Amino acid sequence: MITPPLLRRGDTVGIPAPASCLFEPEIQPAVELIRSWGLHVVTGQYLYKRRNSFAGTDAQRAADFQAMLYDPGINAIICARGGYGTIRILHRLNFEKFIRHPKWIAGCSDITVLHAFLQQQLGIESLHSAMPRFVPPEKPDLASMDSLRAALFGEVRQYVIRPHKDNLYGTARGVLVGGNLSVLYSLAGTGIEPDTAGRILFLEDVNEYLYHIDRMIMNLASRGRLKGLKGLLTGAMNGRKVSGSGFRKPAYAIIREAVTGYGFPVMFGFPSGHQRPNLSLVLGREVQITVDRNQSCIRF
Repeated sequence: MITPPLLRRGDTVGIPAPASCLFEPEIQPAVELIRSWGLHVVTGQYLYKRRNSFAGTDAQRAADFQAMLYDPGINAIICARGGYGTIRILHRLNFEKFIRHPKWIAGCSDITVLHAFLQQQLGIESLHSAMPRFVPPEKPDLASMDSLRAALFGEVRQYVIRPHKDNLYGTARGVLVGGNLSVLYSLAGTGIEPDTAGRILFLEDVNEYLYHIDRMIMNLASRGRLKGLKGLLTGAMNGRKVSGSGFRKPAYAIIREAVTGYGFPVMFGFPSGHQRPNLSLVLGREVQITVDRNQSCIRF
């Protein structure tokens, strides 16, 4: 995998919105915070446009993202928010110059589409991270944004967290891939879904019915996407909903049942995804995870 250049003070980050719409006051606190890191900020020309639920038309969102991919003065791209819509513009983007001069692309949720494409098709690392829309002035998520800053500047070496009762113990090394479970599920058969054989998979999700989570995990299992894993990281599974049918098995229990017997370590409760803090993960990088009764650790 190719590692984009780390940022330095004085560099410039671009903020586009490849998916859902937003309003300027929603990200202004984050813009000021990023500037306080010693970085310049450029926002997309169409950032505050709206078409249906999207941040402008597909053509407008693609134009903003394309401009930032190719602008040599922009050193990293931090997606403003997720939602839905990234898959609609991916085919419009040209990555030819980006491959020769890669830069960090950061975000989570619907931005999993870009992460998967970068790792599976281009072999370039990216950052699963917090996004500007989630830094509201009344209650800023500074821990998540500081984790993003540390990742962009190359300061993240490892995370150590408390043990979780559902953990499966062991040590494993492999390339870290993954992101939002629902998005990954939607990429099956597209050629964008990341390979999982010999890799460490990260999964998170939000506001899904429990039986939906079960269906998606069973899909991964039935297609052999879990069998060849070296390890599994499970982040936030927040806002889980019980359906009228009464399906009540907890999300972590669904996942644990599906992977028990494969023999690889599983780290539950990693603080990343739709939660606070949302710690940044370097996707596409070879990492080592260690899960034991005392603590869980991921080393980059």
